Amino acid sequence: MHTLLPEPVRRLAAWCAVILLVAGVGAVGLWLVGTFRIAVTPVLLALLGTALLGPLYRRLVAMKVHRSLAAGLTCVAVLCVVGGATYVIVRALIDNGPQILTSLRDAFQTFTRHLGAGTALGDMVANAKDLIAKFGGTAASGVLSGLSLVGEGIATAILALLLIFFFLRDSDRAASLAHTVAPGRGGQMVEEMGRRAFTAVEGFMRGTTFIALIDAVLITVGLLILRVPGAFGLGALVFVGAYIPYLGAFISGAVAVLVALADRGWVIALWALGVVLAVQLLEGHVLQPMIQSRTVQMHPAVVMLAITAGAGVAGILGMLLAVPVVAAAFGVIGVLRERYADPSTGPPTAAGDGTPP
Repeated sequence: MHTLLPEPVRRLAAWCAVILLVAGVGAVGLWLVGTFRIAVTPVLLALLGTALLGPLYRRLVAMKVHRSLAAGLTCVAVLCVVGGATYVIVRALIDNGPQILTSLRDAFQTFTRHLGAGTALGDMVANAKDLIAKFGGTAASGVLSGLSLVGEGIATAILALLLIFFFLRDSDRAASLAHTVAPGRGGQMVEEMGRRAFTAVEGFMRGTTFIALIDAVLITVGLLILRVPGAFGLGALVFVGAYIPYLGAFISGAVAVLVALADRGWVIALWALGVVLAVQLLEGHVLQPMIQSRTVQMHPAVVMLAITAGAGVAGILGMLLAVPVVAAAFGVIGVLRERYADPSTGPPTAAGDGTPP
């Protein structure tokens, strides 16, 4: 059959149609996530928690513990650990927060003097208290709104914990659910996509948590040796920031160096910078290849774009969830690429030791 358009143009048109379709589906998906944010947020947090706690749950089941009891013990353990860690981090930030803020203000004033912009920037610093007072008055007038946000956060945490329990207990039913949704050969591919996506998220969560702990401990020890004020609070900031790849490490490291500069001078600041850079080099060249070598490897540009998109969709929570979601998407794309690379081959066999919830 003769056509007016040559083959390359028709292929380009087909790809454009596919891209527009994917973009449309993605836009609708983002709109649905934003509309049902209250329901979607605990589900995503529960999936991340399930990925992090899966090994502990499977170990308990292997010890002949009943599945419901194993899931309950896992949830109690995570509640104690997360609650204790949150208390330590918040306590450290509260105790050392004023000292850190004072040091940052002194460092800011030092930079303004060296840059010759002391007048304008000095006025900004002088007016900071007035701005904070005005903000505090505005916040005080919206106490009910603040209480509503706190209540929503507590409800989200409780719902996420309950979902973690059910995801862990019923994880063995995920394969049958996939075959129910897509019977026949399609069910095998759906099962493999879910397994691969969950394995990627599981590896990311475990690896990131372990790396964040090592980074926080090493930087805290270094700051304590250098006698930098607020070392424990800065270490807590490093641990939390590690869950936002690249950006979190840069911000927490910059804060540590500025605090050292303001309180201990240029020499100690340079030593603090050396500690931060050494830890980052250790992470990039040793910890990342060793710990996360089996997870989905993403280019830094992809990670930064994912964080930016997550921040635009859901703020700080979106920044925390963006990379795991993209890692899961890369796992699904890997299955599709293997499945359709050679049309003569069947669906790929199950791989990885992750068990989807």
